[in-house]
Amino acid sequence: MSTAARTHAPRRPAALVYAVALIAYVAAIFHRSSLGVTGVDAAERFHINAAALATFSVAQLAVYAAMQIPVGVLLDRFGSRRLLLAGGTLMIAGQLCFAVATDVRLAVAARVLVGLGDAMTFISVLRIVAFWFPGRRNPLLVQLTGTAGQLGAILSAVPLVALLHHTGWTPAFLTAAAFGATVLLLVLVVVRDTPHADQPAAVAPDLATVRRQLANAWAQPGTRLGLWSHFVTQFSGAVFVLVWGYPFLVQGQGFSPTAAASLLTLMTVVALVCGPVIAHLCARHPFHRSVVVFAITAGTATVWAVVLAWPGRAPHWLLVALVVVLAVNGPGSMIGFDYARTFNPVHQIGSATGIVNVGGFVASILLILAVGVVLDLATPAGRGTPPLDAFRWAFAVQYLLWGFGAVQVLRYRNAARRRHAAERAGVSVPAPAGA
Repeated sequence: MSTAARTHAPRRPAALVYAVALIAYVAAIFHRSSLGVTGVDAAERFHINAAALATFSVAQLAVYAAMQIPVGVLLDRFGSRRLLLAGGTLMIAGQLCFAVATDVRLAVAARVLVGLGDAMTFISVLRIVAFWFPGRRNPLLVQLTGTAGQLGAILSAVPLVALLHHTGWTPAFLTAAAFGATVLLLVLVVVRDTPHADQPAAVAPDLATVRRQLANAWAQPGTRLGLWSHFVTQFSGAVFVLVWGYPFLVQGQGFSPTAAASLLTLMTVVALVCGPVIAHLCARHPFHRSVVVFAITAGTATVWAVVLAWPGRAPHWLLVALVVVLAVNGPGSMIGFDYARTFNPVHQIGSATGIVNVGGFVASILLILAVGVVLDLATPAGRGTPPLDAFRWAFAVQYLLWGFGAVQVLRYRNAARRRHAAERAGVSVPAPAGA
């Protein structure tokens, strides 16, 4: 049993540290989602088309995904507190730049800064959970982190949109930066890396140690199972919230901006309800977590099929059903991190979690780009707003990602089960090359 699982702080201090770390993640989701709900306004402000608008989110998410493994290594070296402070500072700088940006280059640079800061936040909170709470509570707290963090999406979907329409672009994003600064101050005062005040400073690892640590995390089939579980469950809901859901509802389905923002808010509310349920299932049935992954993927693909095949605009009840199913994607993707935790020792949780977190965001980047390109190709020349049929073709690209991801989940589920069975039998089984 790890030290983190054996010793933890009294409930009240642990709860306080975790609460502030969770607020930091809420703020990160707020900053991350702030583009999705302002996408139509951003297209008008910077005079860009759908494919160009996609580059904003792609730049943000590409940096996020590319930084996950380096951030995981940094997290094991420097701890959660320093990375939360550095990440918060970068996101504030990004929102300040976005507030004053009038050209595409500065706007893209601003989203890159947001992506850099965002990349440091979530896995830092997960490390706090691992060190401050006993292992039996980890699945629930990981789900709580992932789902409660989506409150940041509500803050961006409702207050930020209202502020944008009442005060304008620059005041709205300056307010977003001020919110980030307030959260940063809370982290500085409250958050600590471990329950032990006398915890010795970690020794900076040399390159060989870092590479060995990453190799050990990657060699675990469970880590790769977590990566592909995250890949296949996260992208559809994430892309809907971050970029293309709002234009799809407003331009494709004829919703008002307020109604579209309310529907996106419903996603977050449903996710908050589903998170503890999925955590309970994973804790009670750890050998059937992949069944939950497949069920979420199949359900999402089925409802999307009905929406895309519906003649004309879909009825409101069907779009509500779509949003409810998409809301389960976020909590479902948290299963990937539970795989990382259960298949890796605590000293390499940062590295393993970073590897897992790459999966969903790589898939999201691919889908964001594909939807933007297909929308532009399927939109008649001279027509600024994509028609509903263009959105249908664009969202159909998801099925390629679902198919590929499901095959990989099945592959590494079998590999992880074989390795687990061999270890229980006392047989040393090296990870197969390239597995």
